[in-house]
Amino acid sequence: MDDLAEAQRLLREWKGNSYRFGNHALDTIGEATRAFGGATLIVTNGSPWIQKALKAVEASLRESQVSYSLALGARPNAPLEDLYRIALQVAVYRPSSVLALGSGSTIDACKAASALATYTPKEVAEVLGLGWAEAGKIDPYFGTGVVTKIRDATGKDPVPVVAVQTGASSAAHLTKYSNITDPMRGQKKLIVDEAIVPKAAFFDYKVTLSSPEDLTLDGGLDGIAHCWEVFMGASGKDYYGKLEHLVPLSLRLIVNNLPLAKKEPRNLRARTALGLGTDLGGYAIMIGGTNGPHLGSFSLVDVLTHGRACALLLPYYTVLFSPAIQDQLRTIAPIYREAGLLEEDPAQLEGRGLAEAVATAMLQFNRTLSVSTNLREAGVTEEHFKRMITAAKDPQLRMKLLNMPMPLDPERGDVDTYMRGVLEAAFTGDLNSVLVIKR
Repeated sequence: MDDLAEAQRLLREWKGNSYRFGNHALDTIGEATRAFGGATLIVTNGSPWIQKALKAVEASLRESQVSYSLALGARPNAPLEDLYRIALQVAVYRPSSVLALGSGSTIDACKAASALATYTPKEVAEVLGLGWAEAGKIDPYFGTGVVTKIRDATGKDPVPVVAVQTGASSAAHLTKYSNITDPMRGQKKLIVDEAIVPKAAFFDYKVTLSSPEDLTLDGGLDGIAHCWEVFMGASGKDYYGKLEHLVPLSLRLIVNNLPLAKKEPRNLRARTALGLGTDLGGYAIMIGGTNGPHLGSFSLVDVLTHGRACALLLPYYTVLFSPAIQDQLRTIAPIYREAGLLEEDPAQLEGRGLAEAVATAMLQFNRTLSVSTNLREAGVTEEHFKRMITAAKDPQLRMKLLNMPMPLDPERGDVDTYMRGVLEAAFTGDLNSVLVIKR
């Protein structure tokens, strides 16, 4: 079985009938949406390149006699004001479902808006023990399992979300994550909750044939970060064996096809491979969790797109965790070797040397895509460093520290010592200066 066929098999095994992907996937959206009721709110950003997909969705809804209204989607990184606007429209329109048509930001905003529009500030205040003013904002939802707690206490499910993915990227259509950004603070935060997983998901990879180059690159890089971060943190976990098969498959699909999709944007096989590869990245983050690179990216929203921020930080964290990820490094090194990105024979390497070789290959991959390889190039400042260190100590983002293969303890000073060391190395582009964790 080739990689494309195996990826399809894994996705069907994981999601069953709730996920329809590949050619003609959009044809059955009306039927699936009708199962939640006769009225939906289509939330989409109106980009010219997804108008064809929107027309297909509208036609399918009409055929299934589902009424709909249109609402504007979210800008990149799902800013707070876009989330609140969408939540207001859901609350006013009161649809039986929310149909999110877009890539990660619009889908993330709809997942959060669905919950925000479902529960009143009074209910949130009573369940979480908060003041009314605080309970009316999105802030209490950040962290893990809060929506589920409110749902169980109130007996009300969030408005069902039907997610129609248009970009091979975050796999937001398949996951329990919603990233929301506060532009005033330049900080992104995260809702992690099974209760916000879309009830139905669709992705026709042909839609990505006309997607912008920047979105293509960011999405592929995000998919790599999803897989590698989760795999790094999987040592000793009962799901390690599953990731040992899934992660190399995803990485091969993305590493071998992202440069090709950049060179030949209309190459359907490359686009399909990227869609499947990033979907598997979504599978990975539903098995385990991301860690350092994603955490750092949340504080760089004003200077770097999410995928580029993760791709830039990933090699430096790979060296930081090298003592704990030797098996994982040996698993993925051949992929970069076969792609012509790793000169040394990985079989002859071990320890920090193996980690630096793989990290160097990751940096070279970024260069082939004309992506920054150090924070200085990206315009990162000391203020960003402070922001990243502060965010790492935020209890609502603590899950990122716990997901690390060698968890950092803020109380022990690990964040100030090791994370700052990684960031300083990433600023200069010097892998040799990363201070490896030794426990």
